[in-house]
Amino acid sequence: MCILERSGTTGVVRTVIWIIVIICLGLVQLGLFGTLVFLENRNPSKTVAWLIVLMLLPLLGFLLYLVLGSSVRKRRLFKHKHLEGDRLESIVQRQLQQLSADEVLFGYDVEQKQRLVRLLLNNAKSPVTNNNNFQVLTDGQQKFDALFKELEKATDHIHLMYYIFKDDQIGKDTQQLLMRKRAEGVEVRVMVDGLGSHGTKSSFFQEMRDVGIKVAVFFPVRFPFLSNRLNFRNHRKIVVVDGKVGLLGGMNIGDEYLSRDPKLGYWRDTHLLVRGDSVQVMQRTFLNDWFFVTREKITAAKYYPRAERVGNMLVQIVPSGPDAEFESIRQMFFAACATAERRIFLETAYFIPDDSIIMALKTAALSGVDVRLIVQGVPEYKLTYWASRSYFSEMLDAGVKIYQYQKGIMHAKVLLVDDEIAVLGSANFDIRSFLLNFEIGAFFYSREFARRLEGDFEQDLQNSLQVELASFRNRPLPERLKESGARLLSPLL
Repeated sequence: MCILERSGTTGVVRTVIWIIVIICLGLVQLGLFGTLVFLENRNPSKTVAWLIVLMLLPLLGFLLYLVLGSSVRKRRLFKHKHLEGDRLESIVQRQLQQLSADEVLFGYDVEQKQRLVRLLLNNAKSPVTNNNNFQVLTDGQQKFDALFKELEKATDHIHLMYYIFKDDQIGKDTQQLLMRKRAEGVEVRVMVDGLGSHGTKSSFFQEMRDVGIKVAVFFPVRFPFLSNRLNFRNHRKIVVVDGKVGLLGGMNIGDEYLSRDPKLGYWRDTHLLVRGDSVQVMQRTFLNDWFFVTREKITAAKYYPRAERVGNMLVQIVPSGPDAEFESIRQMFFAACATAERRIFLETAYFIPDDSIIMALKTAALSGVDVRLIVQGVPEYKLTYWASRSYFSEMLDAGVKIYQYQKGIMHAKVLLVDDEIAVLGSANFDIRSFLLNFEIGAFFYSREFARRLEGDFEQDLQNSLQVELASFRNRPLPERLKESGARLLSPLL
């Protein structure tokens, strides 16, 4: 009996000791890893979110942090991303000097918008161009009709970049057209994102390679999946044909963008057909990304032909991404909203802003600016849907009018400020687009173009339900819990 009691006591003591050791190791690990997160001096909300993950899942949390959260190696990772000898840099410097000397750019009086123009010249190195013509494409049918028409006209080269390139019906139609153009002697380069196009069979792209099309994958997702590159994605959608015409916007290549997916239904999106000098900035962006992935330097003059006179629209094409010194699109969104005097109309698939953007929108609304927001009413992804709703209360309290799109999936990314500023591109109004994704947007200083997009916005309002503050406050507890949980994780999305 004594031996058994002594043996049992020893077992209990050992268990207690092991528990104490594990707790101590966990605390030490949390302290070390937590200090690493803390010393990065990142956004406080993101720091808190990662500390919670590290506390609940110490070892796994740290592995996830190394893959998704750490910014220590970011600069080294993208150190040699850009081609040397950028031909547009001299234009940017000349335009900055003109603005400093109070000169008028292209005969336009941009005094009211000078801060925004100067901001994008400095933080994105994006020149202002005025020889431009843009056609708005408001659904998948218009977008793919325009895309295929321009691809058919190609005589020298086709550069095509998409986050998602599926091997479904429209994907195969695009593939066959590209392969036929290659057979005609046209250079064809295709770049896709390794995560966005992860579900597409490798044989689909190999068929293109077999006929001479050059295919590159931005940060492929391979085993092991734990890679410090996993969280940086190329979300741009760029097509350049012969250096003269291009397409950019929110639509990838997949049947859902043509509203062919019965689970998703109607797909509301916006894209642009571009002609003129802006195409050169799109070309530069594509070739920089191509050089980063393939190390192939493409700088020949034929890729930057002089554009014919096609219009007089004042535009800045702005690439943004974690390789840049400044968060150009995020800063532009903030500056545009913070300086608004009459209206801010915004539609976005994912509304997960940071504190600065929240403050800009709330301050504008409280100052009497007409702030209207159209977001998804039919969720594409549940987590981002609930995270977006978590911001509704404070927006509504400040006087922001919120509408949820009901006709189908809202995927457009459009911002209208006052009467002359319009922004359209690949970037959502969320933290991922601001900080982690490679994006591209077109910033217009045009009353006529803003009115054109305003017409689409008004039509989308007709297909949306306004969120009323009183009824939203009375929403069920399960919805509140989903919103709070999704918002807690939103800095990590």
